[in-house]
Amino acid sequence: MAHDTIFALASGAGRGGVAVLRLSGPRAAAALAALTLRDLPAPRRASLRRLFDAASGEALDDALILWFPAPDSFTGEDVAELHVHGGRAVVGAVTDVLSGVAGLRIARPGEFSRRAFDNGRLDLAQAEGLADLIEAETEGQRRQALRQMEGALSRLTEDWSTRLVSALALLEADIDFPDEGLPTSLAQEIQPIVDGLITDLAAHVATARRGESVREGFRIAILGAPNSGKSTLLNKLLGREAAIVSETAGTTRDVVEGRIEIAGYPVWIADTAGLRETDNAIEAEGVRRALACAAAADLRLLVVDSTTEAPPPSHVTLAPGDLVLLNKMDKAGVSFPPTTSDTLRISAKTGQGLTGVRARLDQTITDRLHNDEIAPLTRARHREAVQLALEATLRAKQALQRGPELVAEDLRLAGRAIGRLTGRFDVEQVLDAVFAKFCIGK
Repeated sequence: MAHDTIFALASGAGRGGVAVLRLSGPRAAAALAALTLRDLPAPRRASLRRLFDAASGEALDDALILWFPAPDSFTGEDVAELHVHGGRAVVGAVTDVLSGVAGLRIARPGEFSRRAFDNGRLDLAQAEGLADLIEAETEGQRRQALRQMEGALSRLTEDWSTRLVSALALLEADIDFPDEGLPTSLAQEIQPIVDGLITDLAAHVATARRGESVREGFRIAILGAPNSGKSTLLNKLLGREAAIVSETAGTTRDVVEGRIEIAGYPVWIADTAGLRETDNAIEAEGVRRALACAAAADLRLLVVDSTTEAPPPSHVTLAPGDLVLLNKMDKAGVSFPPTTSDTLRISAKTGQGLTGVRARLDQTITDRLHNDEIAPLTRARHREAVQLALEATLRAKQALQRGPELVAEDLRLAGRAIGRLTGRFDVEQVLDAVFAKFCIGK
């Protein structure tokens, strides 16, 4: 499909430095020749050229020019890059000239990557990885985004699709060509393929939150009774005054969040309302939000005031790996119970024991999020697509004894769901596999 030629400032407008203007499309070569008043430079080699306003003959800047002829470019089209001086006047002058060239227009957001997808240079998962790489703020996000951009999730999806195509080829041959002397009881051959897919899909659904947590942030909820020291702990962990600290019970009535980096990953830490029975409607709503925050968190820190006789809130449900923090160890005469692997003594006020808390958080987050062996699902849409594929594959397994048509339909639905990950699932692959495997039509 023919496209307009688009251009955009790729990076670097402002005082000093270098700005990059990128062009893509069928008139990129003509625009580059008009700007430089010379022939095209050698492909993929930087050339120093003077840029001109062809209409007035005025020199605009000296720039490094890179030329990438189709199809060997990011978008799969002719692409030119102009590395100009980064001052706003220079960038503005070159942009104005490009805007006046017939057939050129400013690119819409994401249009370069969309063209790369349309021309088969990137699939949807790789494009998302590129977007995540651009937005990455931590080392963990960078690693995950780079793996996805380089095709880790795409290769996993291709493997699943290949196995589905193999099973569908057997089924379609059994359905459409029963008199061609094909093997009988093909459903028995499909069973191992379906079982293997179910195992793999279920494993990725079970660990899907890991990739999302790397991308969006690992969530920690601080819980406890009023005046147990939750807000003080939040401020200490964040290294700033994010929550109001007061001796008055019920000061925190909503969720207060702050973001930090731990072990190279983004982490959201939330202070919540004190947990207790109350007739106050506003405080009761704060308790409800606190419990909802705790349920959605990846990790919970239960802060217990060790100077009181009151037991910890009974309506808090902790999961394996959550921590109980026995607070106010700076108070004289406090009798602390023995610590365990999930119980630590601290003083949120003085900072005593917080080194151990930070070390535990570092280890827990690393253990849960760092895994370079499995291609992660990084978005909710990935998780939902794989969940749909798993459900369809489970139905296909149940239908194996009822007829190949039902199995084939469910496997086609699974293939479409998996195809959503990369934006592609080619039905022609099934037909190719049928004819290649059984030599039908010779």
